[in-house]
Amino acid sequence: MKLDLENYAPFSHVTDNSSECDATSIFLTTNQNAAYQQNAIDRGCTKFVTAKECLELLGISDAIKIIGITGTNGKTTTAAAIYSILLDLGKQVGLQGTRGCFINDHRIEDKSLTTPPILQTIHNLKMAVESGCEYFVMEVSSHAIVQNRIDGLSFALKILTNVTQDHLDFHKTIDEYIAVKSRFFDDESLKLINKDESKIRFNRTNAMSYGIEHPATYKILAYSLKEGISAAVAKIEKVYDFESPLHGFFNLYNILAAISAVDMLGVAPMEAICKAVEHFGGVEGRMEVVSNDPLVIVDFAHTPDGMEKVLDSMKERDLVVVFGAGGDRDRTKRPKMGAMAQRYAKKIVVTSDNPRSEEPQSIITEILQGMNPREHLHVEADRYKAIEKALMMQEKNEVLLILGKGDETYQEIQGKKFPFDDREVVKSIIAQWAKQK
Repeated sequence: MKLDLENYAPFSHVTDNSSECDATSIFLTTNQNAAYQQNAIDRGCTKFVTAKECLELLGISDAIKIIGITGTNGKTTTAAAIYSILLDLGKQVGLQGTRGCFINDHRIEDKSLTTPPILQTIHNLKMAVESGCEYFVMEVSSHAIVQNRIDGLSFALKILTNVTQDHLDFHKTIDEYIAVKSRFFDDESLKLINKDESKIRFNRTNAMSYGIEHPATYKILAYSLKEGISAAVAKIEKVYDFESPLHGFFNLYNILAAISAVDMLGVAPMEAICKAVEHFGGVEGRMEVVSNDPLVIVDFAHTPDGMEKVLDSMKERDLVVVFGAGGDRDRTKRPKMGAMAQRYAKKIVVTSDNPRSEEPQSIITEILQGMNPREHLHVEADRYKAIEKALMMQEKNEVLLILGKGDETYQEIQGKKFPFDDREVVKSIIAQWAKQK
């Protein structure tokens, strides 16, 4: 991509693509494009910068506080909660992650990679600074850590949500995955660590913690999950109360992390932070209620641990579950996902997710290896028909959970993305039935 420059004559732009280079270009060198530096030279480029040098050149380095969040689950909700709380407290703030880029409550970029290439992040940081932002909240993926897509960034605060099995198609082993996540926390920057997460390794200098089960800097003393979330959090010897409309035990962690993070940044008193939590309504596609009668909830959960968190949060209800598994991804998690669904759900429809280059039926077969044949276990590879079947099976007082795709608006099949939105499918089917009555 190109990042246009003003008042940097004779240079007009920064680019990380050698084919875009000419005599007016500054070439941003990264691990991914280092082999193309000679091509940039051949095209007339004479100035080369690292990501850190680019940030300094643009005056961004010390102009904004960057909050980075990593973990298997909870990154998106925790980042959005911090963003929401900061806005509610009257701060100017940017947000970058799976859902795109937002600045001061305005979307400026649609969905992209969880952590985009460094020049895109620099571009977003530049816009945030120009918009007067003091804070920039961003999700940090394990892929980005390995590929050095965050090199050059100076984080005011680093946050860990959790570490469970995911992306083993890329990292190969869980130990390697844990090592990558741990690498993010090996410096002396300010850190907020989930104390109930035992697998992560981190530099204890400037580290604080949050938790529910173990002693922590920010510790939940009591909570209720009946109507949303109500909880009491202790910080040292003082106790503060907060309420949230979000559902689920896992969201108690996400909200606690957000409260703790904003307090560590010294933005406002804890009382004001806890009050601001009430105004955060959650993230699209994360425990999103798309119908109240019947009760249908859509969630992005696509790992065994992610599914467990969602299903366990609704364990007091009779559950109907629709789910599949993504193609061209870690195959070892498929039977585990099947077993997890069967542990909690009364009725199950196993279907297709984003099969990508794989055959949906072969993915389904691997999911079923972790399940026992029983009544109310159904297979329907067509995701639309699977959702329709689940709605037909759903009885009064049962909850239908549709897992795996969240707020995605497509289904990826054989290299193409076809329009498909679980939420819209549910609404369409219910509307059709209403007309037939």
